[in-house]
Amino acid sequence: MSVAQTENLNIATVDHMPSPEEIKARVPLSEQAAATVLAGRKALADILEGRDKRIFVVVGPCSIHDPVAGLDYARRLKALADEVSDTMLLVMRVYFEKPRTSTGWKGFINDPFMDDSFRIDVGMEKARRFLLDVCEIGLPTATEALDPNAPQYYGDLVGWTAIGARTSESQTHREMASGLSTPVGFKNATDGDLDVAINGIISAAHPHSFLGINGQGQSAILRTRGNPYGHVVLRGGGGRPNYDTVSVSLAEQALAKAKLPVNVVIDCSHANSWKKPELQPLVMKDVIHQIREGNRSVVGLMIESNIEAGNQPIPADLSQLKYGCSVTDACVGWDTTADMIRSAHTVLKEALARRERA
Repeated sequence: MSVAQTENLNIATVDHMPSPEEIKARVPLSEQAAATVLAGRKALADILEGRDKRIFVVVGPCSIHDPVAGLDYARRLKALADEVSDTMLLVMRVYFEKPRTSTGWKGFINDPFMDDSFRIDVGMEKARRFLLDVCEIGLPTATEALDPNAPQYYGDLVGWTAIGARTSESQTHREMASGLSTPVGFKNATDGDLDVAINGIISAAHPHSFLGINGQGQSAILRTRGNPYGHVVLRGGGGRPNYDTVSVSLAEQALAKAKLPVNVVIDCSHANSWKKPELQPLVMKDVIHQIREGNRSVVGLMIESNIEAGNQPIPADLSQLKYGCSVTDACVGWDTTADMIRSAHTVLKEALARRERA
């Protein structure tokens, strides 16, 4: 008598995925890229620990879908980063994975050809190559950690990591964050709850042991030391923004009560701008004003920005895609981005000279 099949009932196929070591062998870390990564992480740690008075700004496309346009953006951002380096550390937002409430394009790694072929093997290699190219330009990079195996493939090229609003409460992502080599920003939940981010920071600061993969792609028990550089990201939620002085003050009190460093990053997009990109400059202006008026906790900002403003649907004929325009959330365009950062730079030159961190 045969035993009934009880597993893989909803699995159609199982395809080969190259191991992290195989992908890294095809796209090896260069000395220039490594230097950029290490310098970026050190600068971020110095800002979080108060040794560096500058503000870091995670700025870039909502998601990467066209590496050519992405590198065009990176070169523009590098020039701007050099221009404002005395007051701001610019970190390029390089997001390859997009969490979805229901359905939609899941990002460059999952579907690099945007045709539902889901060549994750190709997407992972292309993603690593893009990160390498950006780092070789001299820009530190930031990304959102969504798939717990992905950091094994490209974590050596990332300077700052976000844990998103949908995953800050996830034990899997807290465990992953505890082992990441980068500072990690935990976003408040989509309903505005800050406790999930604070609990995430506390959890990630402790050692964990969990199931993952090693460099050869084999299942392994990963044992972490804990990540000392967790911090909160306010992104709004629950029908209201939370970048205002009262919300920031409440976040400061909550962090102090939890005996955590009082470090706050403000996301100018998402619920803080009601997902209206034209409001992002107003959010940033308000936050910079808070710093000018004596705020000591805000250490960073996030901006969703691209070459062209707005966004676009993914057409059946990909040749019809508008160059440098988001296919996910709407972004501010390059000219607006440069104006936002230059305006902040002007104010911060004076404000940071007077700033003393708590």
